Amino acid sequence: MGEYKIRDLEQLTGVKAHTIRIWEKRYNLLDPSRTDSDIRLYSDEELKLLLKVSILNKNGFKISRISEMTIQEIDIRISSLHNQNIDSVYYETMLLALVEMEEEVFSKAIVDLITNFGLENTFINHLIPFLNKIGVMWIVGTINPAQEHFITHIIRQKIIAEIDKLEFVSDKSVTYILYLPENEWHELGLLFYNYVIRKSGKHTIYLGQSLPIDSLLSCISKYNPVALVTSIVSSLDETGIIKYIDQIRTSYPELPIFAGGYQVDLVKESIGDYIQPIDKLEVLYNLINQTEF
Repeated sequence: MGEYKIRDLEQLTGVKAHTIRIWEKRYNLLDPSRTDSDIRLYSDEELKLLLKVSILNKNGFKISRISEMTIQEIDIRISSLHNQNIDSVYYETMLLALVEMEEEVFSKAIVDLITNFGLENTFINHLIPFLNKIGVMWIVGTINPAQEHFITHIIRQKIIAEIDKLEFVSDKSVTYILYLPENEWHELGLLFYNYVIRKSGKHTIYLGQSLPIDSLLSCISKYNPVALVTSIVSSLDETGIIKYIDQIRTSYPELPIFAGGYQVDLVKESIGDYIQPIDKLEVLYNLINQTEF
């Protein structure tokens, strides 16, 4: 059972704390408990209700009308909106699924987004902002690791499903190796890079999470890739990244290395001589379109 302060609700729903208080007082939308020091505490059910109210309110329904609806009526209205305009309600829908850990709801939202906008647009413009928000909520303790893992696993499945739809590339003359360094487990960005490169008709060798460097060097020797593509979210800081890349360059000084991820983004100005940061999708497109390496 979740327990949220009014500032948590403000952060999660985008509804200002002042507005929440007005809706409580004027329309009896929520009925929080209070601590001995008179601090409001809201339950999961109240968070879910406020998310649903926010969806309708953002789509033109007056709060006075919403306050008269039953929960069933609210759900029907939201379903209707979802069918008409997924782009306007996806965030609240996915956040509701996160709170309730509803795989079917979250999965359908992602499938709808991919159907309407394609995986690349969905990942960059919808899933990344959502995951960034989830990351902040996890850090401050608003959501727990189980919820974050639950959502990440579903997104991972959807990206893999889209990769599986692509045709196999038989021409291996231009090969990219994609992998995560040892002790790096955050795979979503790398999976997305694999999708983008494979979709372009290029051959990839996907080596996945936490790859020991000796195994990487062996694979480079055997398959002679035109570039390495990786992602560093949590396992290395600036000094660690430079030291790690130097280990690769000792054996393969001319091999281009492209890297995305939170840690790379933090220090990209100072590590530009070591790797090419993937700070926007155009970097991948330019890599794919290179004719000479």
